[in-house]
Amino acid sequence: MSVRIPADVDREDRILAGFTARQVAVMAVTGLVLYGGWQATRAVLPVIVYLLVAVPVGVAVTALVVVRRDGMTLDRLLLAATRQRLQPRRRVAADHAPVDVPEWLAEVAHGYEAVAAGGLDLPAQGVAEAGIVDLGDDGVAMVAACSTVNFALRTPAEQEALTAAFGRYLHSLSASVQILVRAQRLDLSGQIAELRERATGLPHPALEDAALDHADYLVQLGAQADLLRRQILLVVREPVRTSPQDSLTRRRRSGRSRSDGEQPSDGARRAAASRLLRRMSEATELLAPAGISVTLLDASQATAVLTTATNPDSLLPPSAEMAGADEVITTPAGSDWDREAEEDFS
Repeated sequence: MSVRIPADVDREDRILAGFTARQVAVMAVTGLVLYGGWQATRAVLPVIVYLLVAVPVGVAVTALVVVRRDGMTLDRLLLAATRQRLQPRRRVAADHAPVDVPEWLAEVAHGYEAVAAGGLDLPAQGVAEAGIVDLGDDGVAMVAACSTVNFALRTPAEQEALTAAFGRYLHSLSASVQILVRAQRLDLSGQIAELRERATGLPHPALEDAALDHADYLVQLGAQADLLRRQILLVVREPVRTSPQDSLTRRRRSGRSRSDGEQPSDGARRAAASRLLRRMSEATELLAPAGISVTLLDASQATAVLTTATNPDSLLPPSAEMAGADEVITTPAGSDWDREAEEDFS
């Protein structure tokens, strides 16, 4: 018997009049405070005067805990904005000394000289050649891109077969995985240019007109709306420690930094990497009957994913070969460019 799983499994439970336990607690505490204030001032202030102060406060608190934006209540958004405002604007990676702001950025960076205490502890320490992401004390991870399946256009029998195939993969899991759906901006300029170029070579004028009209439609579509495309990523992680208690949970409870304690050995990391490869191979085999192809990301592709996660709207395309902000760009001695420069000077 198939059971339909709701899409909002992470939704908070409603306990009273459609409100969650947190909302009820906040409004109840606000009501008690306002009632206590009225009891303390009833001998001094008239009821009307106190209502003029208490009603806006109650309405404001209710709006903060009830009104939502982007799936979050206004009080949580306000708390997040306050934390972001109080945090330093400049951060450096952990175990790195803060660098001086260049002179040509002095005016722009004025007022943002504060650096976070202890530095910015990024989860990813590096990406190996095979695309394995080093998470330091938290283990290693591997990222793969998955194709999509048009489920709605399939017949009921085909939908049941796809669901059963995906269910077999879920039942085979012995460790946690992450299925990440990313939305990225879509640029159709290359496809539009190729469409216009090939339209002239079509065998019939009607086909050429249809191709050009479709190219004009794509140009108009891109001008009227922000085009997005979805990328489905499958992320698996393996710990590098044999302790039954995960190192990430242990560090959060103890408050230790990432560099505290004994570091995992190279053999433990190689063993964790081999387990990652085996799990990705199993995922490829089990998801193939569902029409989903799993493609491992290499080092440059995994670096691009991590870069866009930290700066999603960057105008520069992410690349593993891109130099850092504090790196001096040079050319190796004896290169072709170096020889050409010497000939120009001579």
